[in-house]
Amino acid sequence: MLAAENGSIPRAKVGGMADVIRDLPAALAPQDVIADVIMPSYGFLAASVNAIKLAEFRVTFSGSRQSVSLLTTPHPDVEGAVIYFIDIQDGVFSGKPQEIYSQGSDARPFAEDANKFALFCLCVATAINEQLLPMPDLIHLHDWHSAMFALLSQYDENFQNLSAIPCVYTIHNLAIQGIRPLRDDSSSLSAWFPSLLEKLSAEQLGTVIDPRYRHCINPMRVGINLCAKVHLVSPTYADEVLTPSDHHAGFFGGEGLEADLQRKQDSGALLGILNACVYDELADEASVALSVKESQGIAEQDDSWFGLLERMESALLRWQADKPWVAGCDQIALTRIAGLWRRVWLSKDTHISKLQPADKPSMNKHKGPSMLVTSVGRLTDQKVLILRQRVLLGNGQRVSVLESILQALAQAHPEGVFILLGSGDAEIAREFSAIAAGYANFIFLNGYDEAVADALYRNGDLFMMPSSFEPCGISQMLAMKAGQICLVHGVGGLRDTVADNETGYLFFGDSLAGQAESLLERFSDVLGEYNSDKWLNMERLASQQRFDWANSALKYKQDLYGFA
Repeated sequence: MLAAENGSIPRAKVGGMADVIRDLPAALAPQDVIADVIMPSYGFLAASVNAIKLAEFRVTFSGSRQSVSLLTTPHPDVEGAVIYFIDIQDGVFSGKPQEIYSQGSDARPFAEDANKFALFCLCVATAINEQLLPMPDLIHLHDWHSAMFALLSQYDENFQNLSAIPCVYTIHNLAIQGIRPLRDDSSSLSAWFPSLLEKLSAEQLGTVIDPRYRHCINPMRVGINLCAKVHLVSPTYADEVLTPSDHHAGFFGGEGLEADLQRKQDSGALLGILNACVYDELADEASVALSVKESQGIAEQDDSWFGLLERMESALLRWQADKPWVAGCDQIALTRIAGLWRRVWLSKDTHISKLQPADKPSMNKHKGPSMLVTSVGRLTDQKVLILRQRVLLGNGQRVSVLESILQALAQAHPEGVFILLGSGDAEIAREFSAIAAGYANFIFLNGYDEAVADALYRNGDLFMMPSSFEPCGISQMLAMKAGQICLVHGVGGLRDTVADNETGYLFFGDSLAGQAESLLERFSDVLGEYNSDKWLNMERLASQQRFDWANSALKYKQDLYGFA
């Protein structure tokens, strides 16, 4: 597998792709499929796991010779599997310290990352071609970052030996395609591989240029057209991408590549296989035992509301370590958390009396706010565009959907709290920070911390995931695993994993305005049914769902890989 992220390596995770690359090899091993993973080191990953140098070699990229190190470490979870790293001496892969992706600029989007990943693909192709890596039976490429490998293996005469190796392609997020110019830029196909571009026939070039920007190469399209099979990470998303996008109507579909995907579908080479979640039954048993302890008034620091407050404080302080001043949004969050601590101490003599009987262990599991709403995800329009829509309230006030939710929460539950954990777009962060300053029941944590995310899953009452589109989504699975009901947009993998009025709440809408209105209506339903018998049954059913990797891995093996 070629991938940009890998959750089995510390600090190598940014998004959901990393979870798949971490969990899928372990699920494939019982199916007698050994999946090695190769990824960039980014200047720090290989050293962080004490990887051993396997070989050194040189490649010509962008007109200059590059010295490359190939390093290896045993897979931490799969006996016999290996994780390889590609490291470049001149820092092309490292970017900012400890950073996987570069922010780039609006004027030249993906420029630095496109250079990085085109070089990565060249290095992998060279390592296999020179027999520095074992010859694989199949190569599995993930998202646009690794797609240029298919271009080299299929169209570059220097890698004819690789053309017979089947390549399959997984699309984790079709909206991010890594588009770059063909020529006249330091981050372009002609800059990376000048002789290759000149030798491409008109027919070959027609399969890899962007259908909207004919002067650009589209790595996502490369993967779709040059790989034997294409895989989307949920069945519903595999259907959605066959329809052109209509952003004004709030629909995100094929993103300009629907015609290519439809051709794959027509030939039987397009698959929708749902990603999955790891379920540790021992951990589940521990969680049940914890609920019983809490129902008896026995505090358990790690999984309690107090533990969540401590984790949030700790994360915020760590985020300040390399900053000359405290960011405004972080100061607001620290102030809000301090207020919650004061509330805890004022009520410390009475909070145990508020616990529910032992037959309702899931209620008030966090021993904190009367209702805790949570959300974990990147700050992108994909995730929060609907929350940012403006709606007109009955009093004539025009506010964002998020503000309307906070007002409704405050009215129904004066001690309720909404905690949102995420980082990404700076403009969205500023907008959410301003809302956090004006609403005492909203805590915005502008960053990501795994321990905080886990604690939010365990302590929350309602998990919100109002994505405009969602190829699969892992957060809703993790929330449901912890017994948290989800309120989600009925698209993609969210629709495939959350059953309306059974394990959660779905909203729909054929326009952005309609989606905003539907979300607010469903949140009103949530407030009306919270802690009812229906709610408790939904909590239990949500926690019993199993989207396990064993079933998905079998589909990978048989349908995507074509192994008997």
